Amino acid sequence: MSSFNKLSNQHKNSELQAEIGKFIAYNKDEFAELVTFVDFAEKFTLGFIEINFTPDIDLLIAGLEQNPQCQEIQFVVLDFPEKNLRFLRDELVQQLAKITKETNKKLVLLIRNLEKSIGVFGDYPPVLQDLNFVRDSYRQTVPHPLLFILPDYAISRLAKFAPDFWAWKSGLFRFKTTELTRDRAIANTLNTDINIERLPTPEQQERIDLLHGLLMEYHPTGEIPSPEHLRNCGNILNELGKAYLSQHKPIKAREYLEKACEITNKFPDYSLQIEVINQLGKSYRQQRQFESANSYHQQALDIAKKQKNRRAVANSLYYLGNVSQDMRQFHQARDYYQQALEIEIEFGDHYSSASTYHQLGSVAQDLREYDQARDYYQQALEIYIEFGDRYSSGSTYHNLGMVAQELREYDQARDYYQQALEIKIELGDRYELLALTTSWEGLPNSCGNTTRHGIIINKPWKSKSNLAIAMSVLELTQY
Repeated sequence: MSSFNKLSNQHKNSELQAEIGKFIAYNKDEFAELVTFVDFAEKFTLGFIEINFTPDIDLLIAGLEQNPQCQEIQFVVLDFPEKNLRFLRDELVQQLAKITKETNKKLVLLIRNLEKSIGVFGDYPPVLQDLNFVRDSYRQTVPHPLLFILPDYAISRLAKFAPDFWAWKSGLFRFKTTELTRDRAIANTLNTDINIERLPTPEQQERIDLLHGLLMEYHPTGEIPSPEHLRNCGNILNELGKAYLSQHKPIKAREYLEKACEITNKFPDYSLQIEVINQLGKSYRQQRQFESANSYHQQALDIAKKQKNRRAVANSLYYLGNVSQDMRQFHQARDYYQQALEIEIEFGDHYSSASTYHQLGSVAQDLREYDQARDYYQQALEIYIEFGDRYSSGSTYHNLGMVAQELREYDQARDYYQQALEIKIELGDRYELLALTTSWEGLPNSCGNTTRHGIIINKPWKSKSNLAIAMSVLELTQY
């Protein structure tokens, strides 16, 4: 290892130790109680640790392992991130069999990520039903201190839906979030310019987890948020709604958006209110309930006009255009898009105009006005490239390919599909990739066309992970 790398690692370790120290100091009394609990716990002893953010969990575990009073304790962290987990005890027994116990040390099990299977909404998650049902067997099969590390909402749901298991707890330790962790979470969620739709799936989930953590900070379960936190709660709920819409989960999204809407009625933030109402419209559009979607977008448009918020007017018109296009009211859709584009040009909103140009191209394509469609798509593509928006560029390349295919310009179509394919694989967009390979299959065989399987298998992939994403598209075709 070079001297530079050694110094770099030393610096990182120094920063980590400083963060561990700050976290423990901020939670001095709670940490001391937890250490005492761990020290005295014997055989099966149940405890719960409430922490809302993953980075703080890492700091806590490191702090426990380094604590002088815990040097005769073997901490083993067991991770259960599977959303469909049901039989936790069976999994624990299997994991216990694999643990090599250290001599003269007490084994303490730390359970994390169980909130994934506990969930946020819905009654009686299967994992909690089973936890309650097999409670008595834990004393014999898991004869060690057991600490569940969970966020606020997951602990509340466990107490509600596994009350018998919860009743056995010998300790509940609530750790406060440090200002640094909270600021980082806000920077990566509420204050970021990166649209969640353009993030790979793992990063989408990471942002969702951060948003849930922030929500617990400003609106703890069972409590009414204070007036000064209402605005933050509204923003977080709106972002959670948008996040679940990006995952095509409109019903789940609406649970957050409706709460956000209630909050926006309590203080005069009309920009947020308009955005929330439009997101509610999008949730109904995803379910193809177009009348409801149209109603929400029209409501948002009315508020935007009343507040003389021209940018919000443009956004609402754009969403109304989307719904009209879905309803095959193409001329009405074009009219909405043209009105939105005029406002975007008026304000010099060059980037927003790209998506409107794209939709105008889509309408022209639906009307079989292919030359007009290509012109609009080219205008959209130029702007996306100018702003470095590869996600949107991929969709526009795809549509340009479809237009070229309709015009029987097959070589050009294949080139566009190839460019779109590169981008969709890079970004891990499985559903768009499925649509793209379906379009590609429609090319004549004389153009060097092949099956979806051939497109995936014969392409020279840059990495195994990209090939894995592509192969998953083949699995999607079964559904």
